[in-house]
Amino acid sequence: MLTDYHIHPDYSMDALPISIDRYCERAVELGLREICFTTHFELDPLREQMDNFVIYKGKKHPVSDYRWLDGYLQEIQDAGDSYESDGLAVKAGVEIGYDLGLGKEVEKVVEAYPFDFVLGSVHCLDHTAISSMEESPKYFSTHSLSQTREDYFNILNEAVETGLFHCIAHIDLYRRYGYEYYGPNVNTIHRGVIEGIFKEMAHRGMGLEVNTSARRRGFPDFHPSEEILSMAVKAGVEVYTVGSDAHRLEDLGCGIEDALELLNKYGVHNHIFYQGRAVPLIEGMP
Repeated sequence: MLTDYHIHPDYSMDALPISIDRYCERAVELGLREICFTTHFELDPLREQMDNFVIYKGKKHPVSDYRWLDGYLQEIQDAGDSYESDGLAVKAGVEIGYDLGLGKEVEKVVEAYPFDFVLGSVHCLDHTAISSMEESPKYFSTHSLSQTREDYFNILNEAVETGLFHCIAHIDLYRRYGYEYYGPNVNTIHRGVIEGIFKEMAHRGMGLEVNTSARRRGFPDFHPSEEILSMAVKAGVEVYTVGSDAHRLEDLGCGIEDALELLNKYGVHNHIFYQGRAVPLIEGMP
């Protein structure tokens, strides 16, 4: 069963203006059986003028003015109703960018709205977007590899300890642009710190995403690397999702079959979500 649980429609500031309906139409064409929309939800008050917005009704709208969420969730529900006869299930999610001290703000959002799926991400270090080609040099050129390690995993650990996320997205995102500054050593900074984080995730039933976008950026593997995935499995993490991290239509579903093969290699299962409940997809299911 092919799924894609990381899609940015036209609500996300950095996505192309592709509607939820058009993504659903393309998903049917690709043979996807279930997709989840995960619009960016950034809450860092120090980046309020940069990326704490969504596109709603064609205009920039403050993400913290939650009225847009009513329209977003309704549009997803309508799409689910429309495409059910085509064999496509459509789920409502968000990707929340976490930073230190944001737990209470995140809690307000996830408790107030009936999301099927909440992805947690670390996009920024020192309030600088390391996920951005334009911004990341500002951080990486002024911080040592050891400082990057400390900054990133401190935020990630706090995000996991909040217990507010169903899954953690692109858990080694620092590799995307950090490799240019630190070389291959950036691929090993997780050692000695991520093991404890995975144990906490396993304890909480929190999942790990296999994000296929790294391959589209020239990396030989996914986020996470295969080494990190194997460590998650060893630590007892049982819930996994696969996502293309599509910000444009042509990226929808890319690499999903290979990601599923990787999960199968390690004897773990892809999952779908319904109102926050993880459902494993085992062999033989339609």
